[in-house]
Amino acid sequence: MQILVSIDDTDNLESRGTGELASLIAEELESNGWGRSGFVTRHQLLVHPDIPYTSHNSAMCFTAEINEDALDKVISHAGAFLRRESAPEADPGLCVAVVDKVTGSDRLLAFGRQAKEEVLTKEDAYGLAASLGVHLSEHGGTGQGVIGALAGAGLRLGGNDGRLKGSVKTPEGAALLKVRELRELPEVDKVACVAGGVVRDDDLVRLGDKAKTVMLGGASVLLVSAVEPDGSQVRWQTLHRKELKGY
Repeated sequence: MQILVSIDDTDNLESRGTGELASLIAEELESNGWGRSGFVTRHQLLVHPDIPYTSHNSAMCFTAEINEDALDKVISHAGAFLRRESAPEADPGLCVAVVDKVTGSDRLLAFGRQAKEEVLTKEDAYGLAASLGVHLSEHGGTGQGVIGALAGAGLRLGGNDGRLKGSVKTPEGAALLKVRELRELPEVDKVACVAGGVVRDDDLVRLGDKAKTVMLGGASVLLVSAVEPDGSQVRWQTLHRKELKGY
């Protein structure tokens, strides 16, 4: 069965980031033989004086296909991991949702969208999680991270929010690749023009520093923009990190 594992509020400015902890949980899920993990996505939430956060207020989420009998093991392991590995002053939260058993996926997605625009409470999060049949738990400090953890799960379930953790791993020294070659990379499901232009397999793409993909339509999409004609065959370039802030 497919699950979503989402965490938030685990770090401080000196500790390992929430994204790294999410990746480690995903790796341990696999090494323990409980299933196969998908990529980790970062979901930006509201930055507001009333919301405590380390630097960006973002939740991290990944999907996994697990054995039917592994759900309780994954939840227990992830909770213990957060309590052990989170920064001492952090307020970590954990959400684990069985995708096919979420009784109101539209409400879960709506909560995620709200968390990008409004200040929400733990009571809001726990009330919704209980009504949807979603696991939600806190593992240190005030447990304030349950809000972001639930929001991250909703946004990931919606399939149109977030940037994938890490950058696209292109061949060393490659400055240009064809669209076809980019789609063969494990991190890239699709290459698309941010303005809606037609991108063809043989088109050349100029690779910027640490190109990143975003989640659109449930897929990992490498967005590109058209380049000004310069006499070369290059038609597209990857977006700068600043251009991806809206995802």
